[in-house]
Amino acid sequence: MKNKVFSLISGKNSIRVRMFWSFILSLIIALNISSFVNESLLSSLLTNRHFPYLSNILYVVLSIVAFVFMFILSFSLMTRRIVQYLLNLTEGLDFIARGNLHYRVPLSRQDELGRVAENINAMAEKLERQIEKERQIEKSKMDLITGVSHDLRTPLTSIIGYLELLKKRVYHNEQEQERFVDNTYNKAMQLKHLIDDLFEYTRLTTSDAKLEMGEFDVRELLTQILAEFQPFAKELGVTVETFLESKAIPIPMDPGKIRRAIDNLLMNALKFSVKPGIVRVTLDARVPFVAIQIENEGASISKEQEELLFERFYKADHSRASHAIQIGSGLGLSIAKNIIERHGGTLSLVHSLGHYAFIIELPVSTLA
Repeated sequence: MKNKVFSLISGKNSIRVRMFWSFILSLIIALNISSFVNESLLSSLLTNRHFPYLSNILYVVLSIVAFVFMFILSFSLMTRRIVQYLLNLTEGLDFIARGNLHYRVPLSRQDELGRVAENINAMAEKLERQIEKERQIEKSKMDLITGVSHDLRTPLTSIIGYLELLKKRVYHNEQEQERFVDNTYNKAMQLKHLIDDLFEYTRLTTSDAKLEMGEFDVRELLTQILAEFQPFAKELGVTVETFLESKAIPIPMDPGKIRRAIDNLLMNALKFSVKPGIVRVTLDARVPFVAIQIENEGASISKEQEELLFERFYKADHSRASHAIQIGSGLGLSIAKNIIERHGGTLSLVHSLGHYAFIIELPVSTLA
């Protein structure tokens, strides 16, 4: 309490109080010194009896000059640190204005100027983060353009090649012709999936995107999706283990969008799971949420990569993916996260030494 009172009186936390005391002390000093000077002048001027009127005028003028000079000198000395700090703030703002966003104004005061310095540093830090974020977004866009161009060109080149072979009838028998047709179809489907991902992401990120909500059984939906994935997983040498609630769990959702999100997560698990391996899918009712957890074992990734997995256009290392699965656009996890969050839920990742657990939490109650 005493420290607070002392700080308040001394002006440690308030530049206005500090300026007030500087003004009062400067005034007292100027009055005392000018009084001493005036007494000296008065005694010398009284000895001059030839020009009494001029002596009085000179006395008044010198008194005012002495007072003003001493006041300015005292006030300047007492406020020199404040003025110097203002100059430091001006210099710091000048550095930041010239683009040096790494510069930080030194924090050596606890008054209003100190808070101004804190705000300047916070502003510079925020600008630095914003610019870095914009650079990352721009880099992601360029990476997307490069990646999509490559992903489009590769299957398109194959399609053109196979069509030329079919057009010129460069095949030995009907089986080889059928193989050319199948390969052309698969490459065309790869192009379709890539374009669908780009279209879906663009549509989800627009403000006018709407969900077709209704009460649906999430357990039944998940069972249907897993049944469709079983043959594909078996072909890749992956076993899908399921641990689902025994009863129906109706929740408000857009079944088409939720299906897309779960599809993306399951495809991601199959893509990066060790072969042979196991993908575990768990459905658990944790009121007020329903939790869907998809687990798999794969090659470990760094913390930096883990933080970027849900970023748009980010692609994990292609060398970890199964050669039986075509690499996508890097939008699958971002689309899934966007869909879940639009339902008022969350999508998170728990990763430890190559063990991945993607956890979806969807609210049971009706969305506002």
